[in-house]
Amino acid sequence: MGFGVVAEQATGYPGYNSIMTRDKATIGKILKDHGYWTSWFGKDHNTPDFQASQAGPFDQWPTGMGFDYFYGFVGGDANQWQPNLFRNTTAIYPYYGKPGWNLITAMADDAIEYLKRITAINPEQPFFIYYVPGAVHAPHHPTPEWIKKISDMHLFDKGWNELRETIFANQKRLGVIPQDAKLTPWPDDLLKRWDQLTAEEKKLFIRQVDVFAAYWAYTDHEIGRVIQQVEDMGKLDNTLIIYIAGDNGNSAEGTLVGTPNEVASLNGVYPPIVDQLKFYDVWGSDQTYPHMAVAWTWAFDTPFSWTKQIASHFGGTRQGMAISWPKVIKDRGGVRNQFHHMIDIVPTILEATGIKAPDVVDGIPQKPIEGVSMMYTFDAKNANAPSTHTTQYFEMMGDHAIYHDGWIASTKVMRPPWELAGTVSQDPAGFPYELYDLTKDWTQYDNVAAKYPEKLKELENLFWVEANKYQVLPLDSSVATRLVQPRPNLAAGRTEFTWSGEITGTPNGDAPSILDSSFNFKAEVDIPQGGAEGMIVTQGGRFAGYGFYVLKGKPVFLYNFFDLSVFAGRDPTHCRRASTRLSSTSNMTASERARSRSTTRAASAAAEPACSRSTARR
Repeated sequence: MGFGVVAEQATGYPGYNSIMTRDKATIGKILKDHGYWTSWFGKDHNTPDFQASQAGPFDQWPTGMGFDYFYGFVGGDANQWQPNLFRNTTAIYPYYGKPGWNLITAMADDAIEYLKRITAINPEQPFFIYYVPGAVHAPHHPTPEWIKKISDMHLFDKGWNELRETIFANQKRLGVIPQDAKLTPWPDDLLKRWDQLTAEEKKLFIRQVDVFAAYWAYTDHEIGRVIQQVEDMGKLDNTLIIYIAGDNGNSAEGTLVGTPNEVASLNGVYPPIVDQLKFYDVWGSDQTYPHMAVAWTWAFDTPFSWTKQIASHFGGTRQGMAISWPKVIKDRGGVRNQFHHMIDIVPTILEATGIKAPDVVDGIPQKPIEGVSMMYTFDAKNANAPSTHTTQYFEMMGDHAIYHDGWIASTKVMRPPWELAGTVSQDPAGFPYELYDLTKDWTQYDNVAAKYPEKLKELENLFWVEANKYQVLPLDSSVATRLVQPRPNLAAGRTEFTWSGEITGTPNGDAPSILDSSFNFKAEVDIPQGGAEGMIVTQGGRFAGYGFYVLKGKPVFLYNFFDLSVFAGRDPTHCRRASTRLSSTSNMTASERARSRSTTRAASAAAEPACSRSTARR
């Protein structure tokens, strides 16, 4: 459907163009056409970057894809304290003047209010809610109360290696993994063991993981409030809830040592420990955009190896999932181990609602819905039934695998997923394979490729059949380079931009690009006799970007290098760097879309007086 990779890395090939075509109606559209209220709360990473502005078009927004109501953010992540937030297609700023406001709570509040509203209007009409919090994707932004609650528990003081052992033992005790499952080895060639760290490193890393865990616990609590509202309405017994926890495997995009600003790490800028410790007390607050060290990520993917971005290994694909439907599912607490995939969620919902997959929607013939229903697993007598999902390909940025009837052929990982600013030189079609017999090896522990070369060849051939069928080709192993490749853009080809009045919320994909370019700003400003202050133009915000504004009646330009260094001055001929926390020559990409007020705060700190040395933000 065009989303073989995230929209920001879209290419012109059909499987990667970030466009959801009308021959593939969403579950929201199908249910809406059968009388359901349909709503979407939280993350919308399905709108192409070049269509995410207030100019639209809006057919690729949630409200254009069959959802009656949308309350959330557009893009891969958002500052939970000051998000790029929308109600339907209108930008809103409910956090202004409200210190402590957080989207995780706000979206739960809005979902609860929505449920009350639709129930009051028509209590018998069924509803569908797609609820997608920003957690546990970076930035990790829990409230101080949750950080304290988790920190006081000292869950992680013994480090990531012991955490893996604890999680593994708990998984077996709870029966969520087979008793004969093996714990995959720690990658000593890639990651340090806890006992190799300095005291300062341990202090910082514990703070990082406490904030991450607090973010998860906080989010889970707020989801519980929404579910409680369903119960308070007397509708829980006949409500199907599918709860999926994770981020496609935990994310390794926080670098080997973590970062106070994920935007920096995505651009190949890695603050050292000494600089990160300056953010220790505010880690997780609106003064940071943080992510944790990779070793915690690896530990939270126990018992598997690897992490998010790695499609070939279960550490990058397997998610914890719980399904509740009290009226139908009587095996409360039952565990199921059948192989299934995300594409099975829609067929499960359709079978549960008794709705047939449509052949035609709005006059457009529909492509078949791939995947199979998981409803057979709801019955206790089918707890150990064979899986009905027999074949599944996996691919992400060249890394790929093929599952078939209990076997999986997985390419060897050729690029650690925390190495973002570069390309993999090898042709992904030539990546070497590993082979695992999942009927005997649940965690991809024993590579048996040498023992079963014929089986490996069979699966390798099957991958190319599936890849051709589902528009996976051509394989592309590039990462950061795809982010900056030209793609549709409302600003493309223009060399002059003129604004008058207030325009807010323009996404990076439709804003003027100053990457690798010379540029200048011209403004006609009437300064009243009593002086004036205000933003003229800005892109980005507290964590990266630029601003051109008036401060105490004088024009000022500010360039924010990931909140690590800030360049500001009233006269560019003698402007100099205002604060040095990190030296780097990397180009800045203003991908963080906070509103201009965030930039103004940073500007005021960095440019008073003009071109003087000062500290940025803090």
